[in-house]
Amino acid sequence: MEKTQLNIPNGIGEGALTSYIHTATLCTVDLDTYKHFYGEVMKMQIDAVTLTDEEKEKQKAFWNIPSDIDYDLYHCYRATVPSLIQLRILHLKTPTPQIHNSYSSYELGSFSLGFPTSDAKGMDKRMQEYGVKAMAPMQLGDIVRANGDKGHYLETIYQGPDYLHCVGIERVNYPQLAPCDPADGFGGPGYSAFVAKDSDAEVAFFTDVLEHYILFDSVWEAADEGALGVNTGTPFRFCGIYAKEAQQNHYLLLDFKDGNMIDTGVQSCVPNQGLGMYTLHTKDIEKVRANAKGKNIKVISEIQQVSDYIHGDGKACLLETPNGFYVEIFQAN
Repeated sequence: MEKTQLNIPNGIGEGALTSYIHTATLCTVDLDTYKHFYGEVMKMQIDAVTLTDEEKEKQKAFWNIPSDIDYDLYHCYRATVPSLIQLRILHLKTPTPQIHNSYSSYELGSFSLGFPTSDAKGMDKRMQEYGVKAMAPMQLGDIVRANGDKGHYLETIYQGPDYLHCVGIERVNYPQLAPCDPADGFGGPGYSAFVAKDSDAEVAFFTDVLEHYILFDSVWEAADEGALGVNTGTPFRFCGIYAKEAQQNHYLLLDFKDGNMIDTGVQSCVPNQGLGMYTLHTKDIEKVRANAKGKNIKVISEIQQVSDYIHGDGKACLLETPNGFYVEIFQAN
C-alpha cells in the first residue's frame, strides 16, 4: 500500500504504553461537505488514498465493515502541525445509518472534535463568513490553576458535518490545548469528546486498558443558554483523560445526570456515518491485548499484520469500548 509522505509523530510518550489519539476515522456519504468544512473552512489538506480491491477487502474485514459496503478513502490533516489528530475519511458509496439524528448534546456517542486556536475571535469571524452555525454565542470562561493563578478562555461550539460538534477554543495568556499553526493561529483537531451512558466503564477502558491517566474529573452544571444546549443547571460529569507525557490529542467524556440522554439506536462505530473510531499507537500491542482480556473488553479483530496509508506497516487489533466505540491499536514494525 502507498504511504503518506507526511512525517507524523507516533505520539507515544516516554514510559507510555499507548499514544494520544493519533487518528480519528469518520464515515460519510457527503464528501463535498467534508471537503468544504475541513478543507476550505478549517484550512486542512485532504488527499485521496488509492486502494487496490485486495487492500480494501482486508480493511473491511479488519474494521468489521460488511463486504457489500464500498467506499473511497481520504486522509485529512493540518500539514503545518503534523502532531495533531489525523482524520481518516471513508466516503461511503453505500449509505449506512447515521450515528446522530441532531446536534443535541444529549445524544449518546461520539460528540466532538476540538480545534484549539490562538485567535478565537478570528476563527469565529471566519466561521460566520462561511455560514457555519454556532450552538450559542462565544462563551467566556475562567481558568484557575492549582497555584491560584487565574486566566480565561474563549469557546464556541460549531455545527460540523454529520451532526458532529466542532469546538473552537482559545486559552488567553495560557498554552493552548494543542499546538496551533504559528502563521494564522488555526489548530486542531487537538482533542475529541464522547457522551457516555456508562461513564465509569468508559473511563476504565482508557485508564486500565490503554493506561492513560485522568487529569480532571468533576461534576459541572450546565450554564444558562450555554453552548451544550441542555437544560440550565443540568449536572454532568466532565472528565479529561490524557496519554502519559502527552499535552494534546486527549479524550473528554461527558455524562449528563438529569436522565435525558438519548440513545439513537445506532452504534458509534465504523461504518456508521459520523465519527466511529480512534487509532492509537503502542510499543507493546500484546500488553494492550492482555489488558483488554483482563477487563473483558470485546475484541473485534485480533492482532494481525496490516498495511496502512497513515500508519505504515505493522501489527494492529481492533477493540470495542464498553459504550460501543471502536479503538484501533497499531504497533509499527
